[in-house]
Amino acid sequence: MKKVLFIALALLVASSFAAGKKVKSKIGDVDLTKEKDGGSVVCTAGFNDELTILKEGDTSVLVKGACGQGWVAKSKIEYVAQAAGDKSMKLEGVDVVGWLDNPSAVFVLENDDIDFDGVNIDRDFKEYLQHTMDREQIEMHNNEN
Repeated sequence: MKKVLFIALALLVASSFAAGKKVKSKIGDVDLTKEKDGGSVVCTAGFNDELTILKEGDTSVLVKGACGQGWVAKSKIEYVAQAAGDKSMKLEGVDVVGWLDNPSAVFVLENDDIDFDGVNIDRDFKEYLQHTMDREQIEMHNNEN
């Protein structure tokens, strides 16, 4: 019984890594087939259609798109880069509880002090990135040449 549960858990974990990834065709319109190795064509996905991977095989993947669901060869598709989502967090109405390794007095300052200006941590770091300048400008700025 334990072996069966372990195998089922392993399959679920493996499928969770594959599921949800987006792919698209890299050669033009692709035919989605009913079987892994080909067979009858279920539908044809367009070049710009994003497909969601449902299951991965050795040489093909089961995908679902706007036209339907079917198998397509891995050589005909490429992964679509997903945009980074919103990374902000709101702690309104949430009790924050923490423990320290060495017990000491910890205070959380709130905005009820008259002299408290607060700290603005909403910053744009684009001006500090040096990769936006080309190499010659960086060398001239640092007096390297």
